[in-house]
Amino acid sequence: MSDPRAVLLTRRDLLSVTAAATAAAMLPPAVYASDFHRFKHGAFDITVVSDGFITLSAEILLPDATPEERQVIMPRLGGDAQGAPVQANIPLIRHGDDLMLVDNGSGTNFQASAGKLAANLKTLGIEPEDITKVVFTHAHPDHSGATTTSDGKVLYPNAEYFVSEAEWSFWTDKAFETHTPTALHDFARGAQRDLFAVKDRLTLVKPGQEIVPGMQVVDTPGHTPGHVSIELAGDGNLLVTGDACTNDVIFFAHSDWHFGFDTTPETALKSRKRLLDRAASEKIKMLGYHWSYPGVGYAERKDNAYRFVRA
Repeated sequence: MSDPRAVLLTRRDLLSVTAAATAAAMLPPAVYASDFHRFKHGAFDITVVSDGFITLSAEILLPDATPEERQVIMPRLGGDAQGAPVQANIPLIRHGDDLMLVDNGSGTNFQASAGKLAANLKTLGIEPEDITKVVFTHAHPDHSGATTTSDGKVLYPNAEYFVSEAEWSFWTDKAFETHTPTALHDFARGAQRDLFAVKDRLTLVKPGQEIVPGMQVVDTPGHTPGHVSIELAGDGNLLVTGDACTNDVIFFAHSDWHFGFDTTPETALKSRKRLLDRAASEKIKMLGYHWSYPGVGYAERKDNAYRFVRA
């Protein structure tokens, strides 16, 4: 067994964020460096590295659920009536000479229980300087917050960065605060912090474009207006979904329920249903950001919804 210091998810982390989960039984399972989920997909070697976890309230996770439904689902997530932890799964992808991340986690810019990616990469012998590309699914703080360190330096100094053109346009609009809800203003400031920090090495992409051969941008808007997923060719294809389907426990079974942080909720629903329908029809493997570690599996139709089947 690995050194206990390599444990990614700890009781101290959770209690520092919320008083909602106070028993060890409520914690996500510990993940050790030696247990990182690794698999090969076509020309890509993938390791799912945890950034830790974040805690979300029932109002964010289950805004459409009845009180009775919340009482059933929140314990299944490892939480209670107040909130529950959801993990952050980041794929480290090797392709030829490239070593890539899809999203880079929270860093010091969200909850204290997250921001573990860089330390966990080091347990694999990977330094920040080794990363050659960072692809953002979107610019929320738990996905792009590790772009810079606490002193403002770019954490992955040799990387090229990629974000969708629509995502860039939305968050960097100079008139943002005049025509968006106040609740989004802090998100915008965080997105601008992250995107402007790497502007000189940032490529704006559109759906259908390739990052490297066999790695294509897929349009999945709604969670944010420019949210994208990433599709890897080979073995029936793999979709790295970001937050297009935010949680495996909730949104497979209830694909018509909203998620509290979706910027354009009805568009997000359409994207999620389209994603799950395609994945189920074509038997496409998926990797979800906030799904139970390692977040790799398939969608199968069940009644009028879906169920998640681990790969």
